[in-house]
Amino acid sequence: MLVQAIMTSPAITVTASCSVAEAAKLMLDNRISGLPVVDANGALVGIVSEGDFLRRSELNTERKRSWLLEWLTSPGKIAAEYVRTHGRRVEEVMTSPVSAIAPTAPISDAVKLMERQDIKRLPVVADGRLVGIVARSDLLRGLSQALPASPVCAGDAQIQAAVEAELARQSWSRNGFIHCHVADGVAELTGTIFDERERLAARVAAENVAGVASVRDLLVWIDPYYGIALPPPDAEASQA
Repeated sequence: MLVQAIMTSPAITVTASCSVAEAAKLMLDNRISGLPVVDANGALVGIVSEGDFLRRSELNTERKRSWLLEWLTSPGKIAAEYVRTHGRRVEEVMTSPVSAIAPTAPISDAVKLMERQDIKRLPVVADGRLVGIVARSDLLRGLSQALPASPVCAGDAQIQAAVEAELARQSWSRNGFIHCHVADGVAELTGTIFDERERLAARVAAENVAGVASVRDLLVWIDPYYGIALPPPDAEASQA
């Protein structure tokens, strides 16, 4: 899936000369947490978000340092912080330069960029002009569209083959120690695991296969250090 399939377009924008009050009102009125900043030609010049308004003189939330830290901090840094906490125009508080992504880029590239830079939104730029924005809410919308809306009818053999194929693709289960048998839509997981985290991963792999009604966990965990085998939780439940 490409970015252009889930991005919000056109994006709500502001100009650098816009006031902080106008930008804040625009975000509140549209229930959004960030605004791309563009010039007269529609080119991206920055971004302003709710995070830029956390430390403001009006809220008495400016950064306060001890006298020692104040003495150790450069005057230039303190001056820059003063501008961000007291600035009245968007250009004085916005983040610039800002990362952007192309509409034809895969969603995975957008997610990597957002994770690497710890940001919540990415402007989408084509031919030097802003064409949209992709935020975490857009990713959530894309996920809801991609998830199956209703169960798919399939035979037990077909379901079992699909579960086994998914397990075979994963490095943590490619060793062949985890097996699956499906009867009446119930996927029964058997075999051995050497890390308890593999148990949940195997359940998730089975649950995500269309047609699986439920999963029965009969996986035996073997402690790799002591060689002690612990019974599976579903087996303990059936004996109770």
